[in-house]
Amino acid sequence: MSVERMPAHFYAQSTIDLAKALIGNYLVHFLNGELLVGRITETEAYLGVLDRACHSYGRKQTKRTRILYEDPGHVYTYTMHTHCLLNVVAERSGQPEAVLIRGIEPVCGIEKMESLRGKSAQDKQFANGPGKLTQAMGISMNAYGESFIDGPLYIGYNGQKNGVPVATKRIGIENTGQAKYFPFRFIENK
Repeated sequence: MSVERMPAHFYAQSTIDLAKALIGNYLVHFLNGELLVGRITETEAYLGVLDRACHSYGRKQTKRTRILYEDPGHVYTYTMHTHCLLNVVAERSGQPEAVLIRGIEPVCGIEKMESLRGKSAQDKQFANGPGKLTQAMGISMNAYGESFIDGPLYIGYNGQKNGVPVATKRIGIENTGQAKYFPFRFIENK
C-alpha cells in the first residue's frame, strides 16, 4: 500500500478543519519494522484555553499538556481509564489545541493488529474507540512528543478523495458544562 506522509502545513490549519481533514486519511505506524495502517473514521476537536473539555482549558500547563503548546504536528498521548489515547497537536505554537483520533478501520498489517488487540478485525467494534485503536496500532505513551511529520507514526493519504465528515457532539466528556454539546466530533459520512 502506498501512503504519502502529510506535509507539515497540513497540521497548521484550524483545529476544526484538521479534525475534518483527518477523516478518510490514514494513520500509519511502523512498529518494529512492520507497517500498520488504519483509515481514520472518527475524530474530535479540542479548542484549547476556552474549551472546558480540553486539557489546556484556562491556559493550564502541566508536564502532560506541555506538548500542546508546541508546533502543530506533534503527538499528544495521554492515559484515560488505563488506555492510551492519541491526539494530533493543531493550530500554531502557543495555541494549545488538538484533535483526538477516535476510530479507524484496519487496512494493512491486520494480522499484527489482531494479535495486539486479541480480537478479530472482522468485529465492528475492533478499533471504533480511541483506546481500541491505539492498542490495535501498537501506540503507547512512548509516542508522546514525537512528530507526525518525520516520526514512525504519521498521517498519510493515498490520493483518493475523502467523503464529507458529519459533525456531532463529542462523547465521554459529561463534566464539562456546555462544552459537552459542542459539535466537534466528526464521523465519516458513508
